[in-house]
Amino acid sequence: MRSLILDTATRLLAPLLFLFSLFLVVRGHNEPGGGFAGGLVAAAAFILLAVSRDTRAARDTLRVEPQALIGVGLLVAIGAGVVAPLVGDPLLTGEWLSIPLPTGDELELGTPLAFDIGVYLVVLGAALTMVLTLAEEQ
Repeated sequence: MRSLILDTATRLLAPLLFLFSLFLVVRGHNEPGGGFAGGLVAAAAFILLAVSRDTRAARDTLRVEPQALIGVGLLVAIGAGVVAPLVGDPLLTGEWLSIPLPTGDELELGTPLAFDIGVYLVVLGAALTMVLTLAEEQ
């Protein structure tokens, strides 16, 4: 039996949870937060969708298998870690790239952000694999 209140709340909360998870990832490579916390919040958004409707709706919204997210996340995290030895630094040393912006400022992107994105994908994929599999067995 579906709840109108839960369906309405899910339509409002799920996109906000997902955006907050992205904020945690971007902020987290220099501050508290990061890929793990962001991945859990994103998983909560999809789990809320699965509870309010069904697991098929959550899987259709995700559009990829959760196991694929785990694989891609591992590749991204490992790739971010091995950049440093390629330029002569120890493994997992943060490497930075400065991109000049038209405003005169510079955008600094680094391997810690890429590592956090990899962790985000692994945590999201692992949490959804466990929860959706358990929910489908009931």
